[in-house]
Amino acid sequence: MDHDDLRHWSKRAADWAHDYHRELRDRPVRAPLVPGAVAAHLPASPPDGAEPMERIWDDFTRIVPPGMTHWQHPRFFAYFPANAAPASMLAEQLANAIAAQGMIWQTSPAVTEIETVMIDWLRQALGLAEGFRGTIHDSATTATLSAVLTMREAALGFEGLSKGLSGGPVLRLYASAETHSSVDKAARLSGIGQDNLVKIATDGRNAMKPGALADAIRADLDAGLKPAGVILCAGGTSVGAFDRIADSIEVARTFGLPVHVDAAWAGSAMICPEFRALWEGIDGADSIVFNPHKWLGAQFDCAVQFLRDPGPQIRTLGLRPVYLETAGQEEITNYNEWTVPLGRRFRALKLWFLMRAYGLEGLRARIRNHVAWAGELRDALAALPGVEIVTEPSLSLFTFALPTEEATADLLARINDDGRVYLTQTRHRGRYVIRVQVGQFDCTREDVICVAEVIGDLL
Repeated sequence: MDHDDLRHWSKRAADWAHDYHRELRDRPVRAPLVPGAVAAHLPASPPDGAEPMERIWDDFTRIVPPGMTHWQHPRFFAYFPANAAPASMLAEQLANAIAAQGMIWQTSPAVTEIETVMIDWLRQALGLAEGFRGTIHDSATTATLSAVLTMREAALGFEGLSKGLSGGPVLRLYASAETHSSVDKAARLSGIGQDNLVKIATDGRNAMKPGALADAIRADLDAGLKPAGVILCAGGTSVGAFDRIADSIEVARTFGLPVHVDAAWAGSAMICPEFRALWEGIDGADSIVFNPHKWLGAQFDCAVQFLRDPGPQIRTLGLRPVYLETAGQEEITNYNEWTVPLGRRFRALKLWFLMRAYGLEGLRARIRNHVAWAGELRDALAALPGVEIVTEPSLSLFTFALPTEEATADLLARINDDGRVYLTQTRHRGRYVIRVQVGQFDCTREDVICVAEVIGDLL
């Protein structure tokens, strides 16, 4: 296959993509398959010779779409969305064609400089204070790991990188049980350890209790342990919990601890000024992550980390051997020094296209609709016999259940086997519940209300 062939097949792929999205509502959201069904269609060994592109294309259309859970389906209400607005898709095609390696400024100046400007566009869009800078990671997991590694090094006087952790103080991190499992993974991978991630009690609103946080830190200090940092939740994955950001940051500051805020999903909603009270005090955070690839429409992967002072993270993660120097440019920005991987994709291009193609008002309108429609759906489900709303809507996320766990689990299985909509489960305060999260880029009010229609049919 050469570039002339690529032109032909790219046009064909664009036509296929257009038809795929146009017909998505006619497909079941989740593939009705069993494990191994897709692999059974693939040869056990790779081909020795080249195969014609027509045969490869036919296999793709025969095997792949029927074997997918369709994340761009307008009735995908599971997990959080991984949206791909058309403008973002176009930008990704161009980024793929350029195929840049943006590891340092001189390898791709436009990659670095557009990223810098897009971070500031997003800072303004979210209403964050001037002075925050940031970078784009693949996912919030990497951003949180980067923040926790920085907390570790600051607590160790930046000697852990050279001397290791053996023989050093026992470090402690603090978060509530509503934080994402990526916080647990960061504790493990950073060498701090799962047992040293202290889960703080929450109140009736599922928010970390600032008083309990202070008590836990004092107890660790009294025991000779070394607190390293606090991770707060702004829109938790399970039920959309928000910690009391301002109060919790005040506690952390009392003890001189840095704060990272995980707003991976809900951060996108902060482009709407009326929702910003949910993370009041956010300007006091040291690190904030949100994923434009969830609710804002940027194609996966695209996680943005804002930093009040990038210096400690660059000191932790930065490494500049001679072969990565830019001659005569000592102070130039090289974003690989802000994160774990050396290699960097041109992720900022899709943010540039996205914000220009829809405008902030267009993106705000979508988020406001999702929140309003989730409220309507909550009321429609509450009116169905036997359905209990367990957690009220947090923005566009709420949960419900039937009287018993067995009945709830059975209902969820039948919903997803039905195929018209897709929902997932969580466990809240020991109770098995069904999550509903409205956020797919092209969904309509009718798509959202369809959830109540499906459940009404199945009860």
